[in-house]
Formats: sequence, C-alpha cells, structure tokens
Amino acid sequence: MKQLIETIVKPLVDYPGDVRVAMDEHDNRVIYKLAVNPEDLGKVIGKQGRVAKAIRTIVYSAAGGHHGKKVYIDIVD
Repeated sequence: MKQLIETIVKPLVDYPGDVRVAMDEHDNRVIYKLAVNPEDLGKVIGKQGRVAKAIRTIVYSAAGGHHGKKVYIDIVD
C-alpha cells in the first residue's frame, strides 16, 4: 500500500524525493502518514481537498478491507 501511495503522489509534486509514507497499525485500523515537502503540500491537498480525497478514494478501494481493518491516510506537515 505504501508503494501505491508513493506512485500516486510522486508525479504530483516538485520534490518527489521528499515523499515519505509511514504506516501505523492498530487493532482495528491502519494509518498511513504521508509527508511531503512543505512547498508541495498544496498540490497534494488540492483545491478544497479534491486531490487528497481522490488519493484516499483510490487507496481505500485498493485496500479492500485490509483484513478487516479500516484504512486511513493522514497528510502531515
């Protein structure tokens, strides 16, 4: 899943080398924390959060339940 997120985000940003995805797994959920260069934050979020919502939709669909765990994506600054 980390690879999928990186594959989606890297073409969108000016500094693809700064894209980092960390996974934090709990009992009933998996949280992927996406960090990008501060200058790229607006590009990843998009107008009114449209790009972030699209990324989340793709990842949630690909996760397909992820062994009964809810998947979340946090964009950290």
